[in-house]
Amino acid sequence: MHDDIPLTVGRVTRVLKERILPAVHAESVPLTAQWHELPGEPVPPAEGLALDYTPYAVGTPWGAAWGTTWFRLTGRVPAHWAGRRVEVVADLGFDRDMTGFQCEGLVYRADGTPVKSLNPRNQWVLVADEAEAEQAVELYVEAASNPILVAGNPFVPTREGDIVTSSSTRLYTTGRLDLAVFERDVFELALDVEVLLGLQAELPAGPRRMRVLQALDDAMDRLDLQHVAATAADARAALVDVLAQPAEASAHAISAIGHAHIDSAWLWPVRETIRKVARTTSSMTTLIDETDDFVYGMSSAQQYAWIKEHRPEVWERVRAAVAAGRFVPLGGMWVESDTVMPSGESLVRQFLHGQRFFETELGIRCRGVWLPDSFGYSPALPQLMRRAGFEWFFTQKISWNQVNTFPHHTFLWEGIDGSRVLSHFPPMDTYNAQLSGSEVATASRQFRESRHASGSIAPVGWGDGGGGTTREMTGTASRLADLEGSPTVRWEHPDAFFDRARGELAHPPVWVGELYLELHRATLTSQHRTKQGNRRTEHLLVEAELWAATAAVRTGTAYPHDELDALWQQVLLQQFHDILPGTSIAWVHREAVEQYGRVTEAAEAIVARSLAALVGEGGVEVEANAAPFERSGVPAGGAVTREPATHEPGAYAVSLSERDGGWVLDNGVVTVTVSADGLVTSAVDVATGREAVARGRAANLLQLHQDVPNRWDAWDVDRYYRNRVTDVRDVSALTASVGEDGVARVVVERRISPASTVRQELSLAPGARVLEISQETDWHETETFLKVAFPLDVRAEHVAAETQFGFHRRVTHTNTSWEAAKFETSMHRFVLAEERGFGVALVNDSIYGHDVTRDVDGDDVVTTVRLSLLRAPRFPDPGTDQGVQTHRYGLVVGADADVATREGALMGTPARRVTGAHGVDPLVTVTGEGIVVSSVKEAADRSGDLVVRVYESLGGRARGTLRLDLPVASVATVTLLEEPLEEPLEEPLGGGELAVVDGAVPLVLGPFEVRTLRVVRA
Repeated sequence: MHDDIPLTVGRVTRVLKERILPAVHAESVPLTAQWHELPGEPVPPAEGLALDYTPYAVGTPWGAAWGTTWFRLTGRVPAHWAGRRVEVVADLGFDRDMTGFQCEGLVYRADGTPVKSLNPRNQWVLVADEAEAEQAVELYVEAASNPILVAGNPFVPTREGDIVTSSSTRLYTTGRLDLAVFERDVFELALDVEVLLGLQAELPAGPRRMRVLQALDDAMDRLDLQHVAATAADARAALVDVLAQPAEASAHAISAIGHAHIDSAWLWPVRETIRKVARTTSSMTTLIDETDDFVYGMSSAQQYAWIKEHRPEVWERVRAAVAAGRFVPLGGMWVESDTVMPSGESLVRQFLHGQRFFETELGIRCRGVWLPDSFGYSPALPQLMRRAGFEWFFTQKISWNQVNTFPHHTFLWEGIDGSRVLSHFPPMDTYNAQLSGSEVATASRQFRESRHASGSIAPVGWGDGGGGTTREMTGTASRLADLEGSPTVRWEHPDAFFDRARGELAHPPVWVGELYLELHRATLTSQHRTKQGNRRTEHLLVEAELWAATAAVRTGTAYPHDELDALWQQVLLQQFHDILPGTSIAWVHREAVEQYGRVTEAAEAIVARSLAALVGEGGVEVEANAAPFERSGVPAGGAVTREPATHEPGAYAVSLSERDGGWVLDNGVVTVTVSADGLVTSAVDVATGREAVARGRAANLLQLHQDVPNRWDAWDVDRYYRNRVTDVRDVSALTASVGEDGVARVVVERRISPASTVRQELSLAPGARVLEISQETDWHETETFLKVAFPLDVRAEHVAAETQFGFHRRVTHTNTSWEAAKFETSMHRFVLAEERGFGVALVNDSIYGHDVTRDVDGDDVVTTVRLSLLRAPRFPDPGTDQGVQTHRYGLVVGADADVATREGALMGTPARRVTGAHGVDPLVTVTGEGIVVSSVKEAADRSGDLVVRVYESLGGRARGTLRLDLPVASVATVTLLEEPLEEPLEEPLGGGELAVVDGAVPLVLGPFEVRTLRVVRA
């Protein structure tokens, strides 16, 4: 026979697009439309329904950027439609290819009941399954005119990303606002044809493909293209046999879960996300009602909380669907956060607040962590997931790697402490699946554990306000449930998938260490003010908890649970993976900075109240130290009175002398030379005589790079950025002095460019081994990356970068493509370059990105560490990092992991001075090398118990003692959720109740172990 495959496929494709799909709603009548454009922000639904409406003509432009327009649609069902399914079809001006990134609507009945959303791929609203003659129709649409910011070239700079700069031009034009008959046979025929077209495209040459193609030809022959609705059933009959053939016994099994990945902010502000969530959940509860087996999953307790607060009528539908097991809370976190930059305490609070909300409000405890879209995953995460009670982890993002293909799909992920968690990456390589033929075939073809495991997960639905799963997708799933030549598909809770995978994979492959995303590396730097706000507020909230808990024990002051919960939840929201990484529109980051200011003010007030209660009334100066290390004689977690400073020169007084137009600073611990051009040319550890700065090089050297990535402006830095570099050496002013506090300071002022300036203050305190740099940059660059370089006289085969509750070692070579891809990496408060017997660390208070290179210069090996300070991408916020920015960082000479940990913590939590009558003894002290107190707080259940968290910081086994300066009834190891440990456990978490002798609790910790202790007060 002749090869007629292209002819058949072309024929079927055209008929489907031009005749079948339009015939689903071919018989229609226009509705009467009225409208009301709001002049400002959205109003509650009750107010929207009560607005004054004026006539509206279809085709009239509507909706300026970020505006809200209410439409009132009325009409009557024609008498001859009686008994048929009737729907409203509303095209608000949609672009079907831009789901989730444009206008959207939520439909209400006249009584205020929400019905479902209107989206580009979901434009229908049910009127009645069996309509009555002359049945009245009255619906209201709350339509949001969100601007399309990613059309065409998606990285063109735009001012539409903030309501204060956006255009007043109306953006959308309605296409149709009709009442229509829903032709069920036509709709089902369309699905039959789409599924079989997709199937045949993936089948190998052979009988099955040929018979599918012949059946499609037969169906087209039976279909009268002038009377599609009347002949659709007959056309479907030609497809029954090929659709009824069962799948092979070994077919890949896809566990589908309805999904609508909704970024909590990104190319829209938080206020719009609240509405996106309401629209999507309305549609998903409607779809649940109309199907028997569909299961929908949604993460982020914050989004559920928004529904409860802002759309209580939607909330009740969600609660009912959750109770029925059809609407599945996923992830157990407050939001789908970034996991690389938040502190360890922040990640703990993501789990604590997320799980407590789900359990309190919905009676659900999530068993797994669901993070499909975050930009890489910290190696500390496996332990934290395990200790929070999670059994599995799901993501998809690593499939976006630029260079290396990840070798597993279902595997054990091992963290820095040795904890392992069963993990899964969907081989479909998407979290917005449509269950197309190519998608399901890709899942089967790519799945790397097929020798032992039977299937994979597919999150199915349009995300980001695209409306979630559609009835077309559920119809597709039913056809793929058991179809020859295709993987099988069933709607299933992810828990069931992981239970099955655990049974199938007796010895899963293991991935050790960070899940580094070989993309979006610049998210460690973009939007510095947002990152600075995160670091400072997460530290400040831990400090507020410490002083509030101490005041509660010492003075009986009420612990401010409600205040702290609200403040933490605001910070947790802003750790969402498009806010903290700096990849949202200007509106989002403007609000984030404002919110950090409000959190700071409120947290500072808690600290002030608590310290005032603790130190009493008086005029004595008291220095309080919330850091986990002793500082200048002030114990960790305590406060001492200070005599007026006399500034007598001590054993480590700092001398300042001029040399060759520059300055030498010497405090007996380190000697630092600052050259005439304001650069650090020498930093010597006095005790050993070791030089930290590479010979002939200069440290604290600012460097500028042209920074235009191939795509994803705010997200990416591509490795070729290094090919063009400009050193910033010109000095406008150089001064030096020793202050009354005994600190030597060198002030350097420079002009970075005609538009930008920088001022640095280099300071060395008595007895310190840290040269601290405080920098203020007035930044007005475009597409430029600012780094500061420290070429070190250290042969470091690895560097240690702090992560949550420990550090992660990375090699400094590029032997393989995996190492070469890590040309920009993360840290928290320090990065340490070390050889046997000597090391140098860089510490900071708000920096996350850095790069490390190791070179040979003559006979010298030079390890260069560079901190990433500022960027200037133009999309999605063309004003990224513009204006005055501040940084604090320090060069620690003669450091090891212990010193780096201490100095990083001290820089992150400054001492504070208050006046009162007396000092404060710490509630909690620890002894034992490497054991660090992470937090002291009251228990979240408001029982009055104390929760103390400690961790081993050096990567070794540690023994020590926790001493509690309060009456104690009992102490027990608990989970990160502050609950008793449950047995059996795959790995020991440290036992249950602990012995307490005179307030002392013995501690034995493994490498990087995090231990949470619950203290019941006597």
